[in-house]
Amino acid sequence: MKITQLIKFWVINSRYHALAQSLLPALLALCLAAGHKDFSLTLALLAVVGVEMVHMGVNLLDDYFDYSHQHSSYRDLMAREGMRARVAKCPYLTTGQATLGQLLTASFICWALALAVGLPILLTRGMPVLWLITLTAFLGITYSGWPLRLSYRGLGELEIGAIFGPLLMSGVYYSACGTFSSSLFLISIPVGLLVMNIIYAHSIMDVEPDKKVGKMTLAVLAKSSSARLIILALVLILPYVLVTAGVAAKILYWPHLLVLFTLPLAVALFKLMVQYVREPSQPIRRHFWMGPMNRWETVKANGIEWFMIRWYLARNLLLFFCCSVMAARLITKILGAN
Repeated sequence: MKITQLIKFWVINSRYHALAQSLLPALLALCLAAGHKDFSLTLALLAVVGVEMVHMGVNLLDDYFDYSHQHSSYRDLMAREGMRARVAKCPYLTTGQATLGQLLTASFICWALALAVGLPILLTRGMPVLWLITLTAFLGITYSGWPLRLSYRGLGELEIGAIFGPLLMSGVYYSACGTFSSSLFLISIPVGLLVMNIIYAHSIMDVEPDKKVGKMTLAVLAKSSSARLIILALVLILPYVLVTAGVAAKILYWPHLLVLFTLPLAVALFKLMVQYVREPSQPIRRHFWMGPMNRWETVKANGIEWFMIRWYLARNLLLFFCCSVMAARLITKILGAN
């Protein structure tokens, strides 16, 4: 296999379509750091690249630990029992296109590249960068790996929220300008919740397969459909409560209330998840205001629109929320408030 084909192969298998979950918070942190007197675009861009390398490495490690733990037999069982989720995970392993050893090597290469781009940041910004990298790496590895295996103990979604919100955004922000910010931290919590929302909505749709393989996600831990939906409602509403409270407390400026324009997307997602839980066979409708949904005709042809419309909507909610905060930052700068 040629080197370009090999790179493409592992980029695809690292679930590149999910990289928006880290790229959007990273770019938002870069945007919020811009204009600071010690801002460095070079270090900021290196931090963003490092974040994406770590994300790819973590995704590949997740496949490694997941496959090593359960192998492929349980996916065949779920397919025979008519379960729609999780049966296609790690297809490159189940079809023999790659071995576990090759998978582990690809993951290590991603981690090595992340360390390489992180070294100039560490040398420039100092030890706080090292502590953030170490903590994030530890949590990323133990998401599905030993010793914690948090995704098997009902804590995986909360861990994802912490990694992709406060830790990631604080890391990029500090790399960019060498300091931390209370307003950045307040914004990072809602962003982390919305990333968590993507994973949690997914886990609601995966709840039966996850029970089969003994994976204790937050959705499985919730026990009942009603409890799962209550948690989802809290995850969706808290970002707006926190931003509004931040404006009221004058930690954030009033343009941040632009995020309220994304609330209809949150409501639409919640309704679709209620429909999935209570009437899964009911037809779904895609609307233009739900945002971009790539290759929709292909998705429909493959019969997975029931899953992808909810995944896309959760991703687009994060996208539009981050864009709203970026717009708020721009307006604030124009008004000379900060």
